[in-house]
Amino acid sequence: MTLFCANGRSDSLVVQGRVVAPGQGIDEALRVTVTDGVISAIEPGGAVGLVVAPAFIDPHVHLRTPGREDEETIRSGTEAAAAGGYCAILGMPNTEPVVDSSAVLGALVERARGEAVVPTGFMAAISKGQRGEELTEMIELAATGAAAFTDDGRPVESAGFMRRALQYSGLTGLPLALHCEEPTLSRGGHAHEGVVSTELGLDAYPPTAESVMVERDLALAGAEQRSIHLMHLSARQSVAALEHALSRGSAASGEVTPHHLVLTDEAVRSLDPNVKMNPPLRSQDDRAALRDALRRGSISCIATDHAPHARHEKDVPFEEAPFGVTGLETAFAALYTHLVVPGELSLETLLERMSAGPARVFGLDAPRVEVGARANLVVLDLEAEWTVTEEGFRSLSANSWLLGETLRGRVVTTIADGRVVFGA
Repeated sequence: MTLFCANGRSDSLVVQGRVVAPGQGIDEALRVTVTDGVISAIEPGGAVGLVVAPAFIDPHVHLRTPGREDEETIRSGTEAAAAGGYCAILGMPNTEPVVDSSAVLGALVERARGEAVVPTGFMAAISKGQRGEELTEMIELAATGAAAFTDDGRPVESAGFMRRALQYSGLTGLPLALHCEEPTLSRGGHAHEGVVSTELGLDAYPPTAESVMVERDLALAGAEQRSIHLMHLSARQSVAALEHALSRGSAASGEVTPHHLVLTDEAVRSLDPNVKMNPPLRSQDDRAALRDALRRGSISCIATDHAPHARHEKDVPFEEAPFGVTGLETAFAALYTHLVVPGELSLETLLERMSAGPARVFGLDAPRVEVGARANLVVLDLEAEWTVTEEGFRSLSANSWLLGETLRGRVVTTIADGRVVFGA
């Protein structure tokens, strides 16, 4: 898979701190030397109160380009990614126009070469216009640089069409990343089906609207012997279906977002449109299942589903607001604060699920702290406390579910593809 970014000179520098590299057995104070973008030495270093780790990869980002550059651009979105510790991201195709042709994808690739601060890949649509009626020219899109295929934002409703998509995408060797939603069950619902939605009088979106499509797509992928990636899982039943498929040897994978790992539908009582997302925040039981699956590794990666929206779009009553929240700049700190500090998840597991996990799913080289490796590193201050404010964002949009919250743990420096893209 090819990722694209603006050309730049590789850097030479030294970073030091306690190196935490999941799977490599390193957890000591070291000095890491980068020469012309490559890790050239790892030596004993002084204790400086920082952590050096493999940088993060986000496989689910909405860059809103083309068509809604008022909400995000390739430049602003990748600057936000760099500030969040990411060395690579994958952009979604539900733009205006949809990324469903080699012409649209090729234009994006060229823009990324001039604007992207961190290496950026782009998924192409499964169906033309994401309408679920006609397959895109997947072979041509793969040749143009597509990282995977998805109709994210919309489900593939027809089982027969999904089967054909699995068969055709198999010719490219690229995975399908799936938004699992049965629309005759979700029925335009705004919140999880439960006590909160009932008490607030909100149209309900039951967890089965997700899980029945997860089960269908896993069955179809198994029959076609194809791997699929299940996006933004939210429900206990979905986790159970994925784990059953994995126990039978399926090559499927799944992701979970920071907001689904931290919040429950109780947050919706605020009627803050910044806690409205698709799939919706679910019950404490669902959240516990997601956390357990992340620990076990059956959910192998964390993805932000970074979905910027203009202020006027979210500054409306809850029912009228669009789904989606930002997340690139807050993901690590939110999860460190709410999962690692309380002992719900180890730091090593969090780092692995934000770095090597997504890399494996999409066939990317996993960032590693190793002599001879291209430098993709993040330096973290785990003791830093900071408050999330609109003014602090590099993203053009500020529809964050964390506004006003004080978090612990902050990205100090990000090195992506051998270059310092954030910090000093």
